[in-house]
Amino acid sequence: MDVLVSGSRGLIGSALVPALEDGGHRVQRLVRSGGASGDAVRWDPSAGTIDVAGLEGVDAVVHLAGESIAEGRWTSAKKARILESRVRGTRLLSETVAGLSQPPGVMVSASAVGYYGDRGNELLREDSGPGSDFLARVCREWEAAADPAREAGIRVVHPRMGIVLSPEGGALGRTLPIFKLGGGGKIGSGRQYWPWVALGDIVGAILHALMDESLEGPVNVGSPNPLTNAEYTKTLGRVLNRPAFFTLPAPVARLMLGEVADALLLASQRMEPAKLKETGYEFRYPELEGALRHLLNR
Repeated sequence: MDVLVSGSRGLIGSALVPALEDGGHRVQRLVRSGGASGDAVRWDPSAGTIDVAGLEGVDAVVHLAGESIAEGRWTSAKKARILESRVRGTRLLSETVAGLSQPPGVMVSASAVGYYGDRGNELLREDSGPGSDFLARVCREWEAAADPAREAGIRVVHPRMGIVLSPEGGALGRTLPIFKLGGGGKIGSGRQYWPWVALGDIVGAILHALMDESLEGPVNVGSPNPLTNAEYTKTLGRVLNRPAFFTLPAPVARLMLGEVADALLLASQRMEPAKLKETGYEFRYPELEGALRHLLNR
């Protein structure tokens, strides 16, 4: 297949592109800068421009681009960028591919577990309702922005991604130095569920979504064995052979990070990848300890 990928330079895109190429697919990157070439198509979501001719002939689209939610405090300006980068970019891309003379058969347009908000011990499947906080609003509007592609008959899949584990970035990459020094531990009560997923299974789930024509709409992408934050930190400490008994109190986390703390660290989301299991996806790293030992070469 000819696959168009946005966000190809990010944590997930950087792993997805070589996996697609290893599978014999031709990848075209949707980029803002760097000059168009044989494998790059230019766009500027903020200006509403895109190289339409460069999109003709693509068989599939994987849309991962968007402002980072985990870097910096959520000022009003930051929150506006988070929302607009996702909604505006997704709408521009979905409208454009919908209008092609030969639209792609599938569009995998990223979403996130933040759709559900803070839900305690509730088991969250794809038909569970949305939350009411800022991230839930972002995810609702993000997914809805792909409606033009849906209405044009393109199969649209929204992988609602959990906490992506990779030593190269994300939650694991940021906390590794602290844990290696023996300063790791639970956040708040530690009872909140963290819907973790290894980067390899994010890539595997996207490939599965591209190929399995029965998958459509939201698809939860998280380990079939979600753990509480306390269980997660205990396991990471064991893998690193370091103590993990420190606690970051919730008020301190909020003082340090503001609204980000509640949305990304203290929220509880016990997410089940129901559709992936129903369609036969086999997780490469279903258990946290095995995933961490692979990722950290331990």
